[in-house]
Parts: sequence; C-alpha cells; structure tokens
Amino acid sequence: MGGLNILVAEDDGLLGMLLAELLEAMGHQVCAIESTEAGAVQAAALHCPDLMILDCRLAEGTGPGAAQQICKTRRVAHIFVTGDGSLIADATTNAVTIEKPYGEELLGRAIAQAMLQTDDR
Repeated sequence: MGGLNILVAEDDGLLGMLLAELLEAMGHQVCAIESTEAGAVQAAALHCPDLMILDCRLAEGTGPGAAQQICKTRRVAHIFVTGDGSLIADATTNAVTIEKPYGEELLGRAIAQAMLQTDDR
C-alpha cells in the first residue's frame, strides 16, 4: 500500500502529534490534525483525505459524529481510536476500531482493513 493522505482527529494535542509522527514514519502524509468534530469536517472538505483516524471523544463533538457528517458527501475510509471501545459500538457498524494504547503493527493492520472495507463498498 502506498502512502496515504491522512486526517487525524485527536483531542489530546500531544497524542495527535505522536500519531502524526508514527504515520509519517510509516510512509504516509498527515494533512491535518484536528481536535474537534467541526474542525475534522472542515479539514476533510479542504484536504480530501484517503483515510481518517478519529478519536471517539473530541474536545467538542465525537469522531463517529465527524465521520457520519463527512461520509454523507464523500466516502472516506476511517478508523476509530479510543480508550473504551464500547463507546462507539452503537455509533457505527462494521467500523475499524483500535483501542489505546496501540503500536505500529496494530495501526498498520487497521489501516489496511479500513482501506479494504472502503474499496469493497
């Protein structure tokens, strides 16, 4: 899989930067790091990412809420990241979800799965 253009939505600024560094080390480009649902929606419209990695809880709003808004106009592969996977169980079906803490191997598998699911639709 070639490098992807990825939008990160994470309410913890340090975790967002660390995730961006990890993704770039994996060969991807991070187009934006947002901390709110509205910011993620605006960034997706501006940057047209290939993939979104969204924390379940954002400073204002939620990752699933952002994904629902964004995918109304354009299908975008996405991964939900959370410390509590039960928080998004009701928000979306068949979503790729990883729980914190995670490493490069788990993140790589989740990216591949999310891209495959989007290609199959």
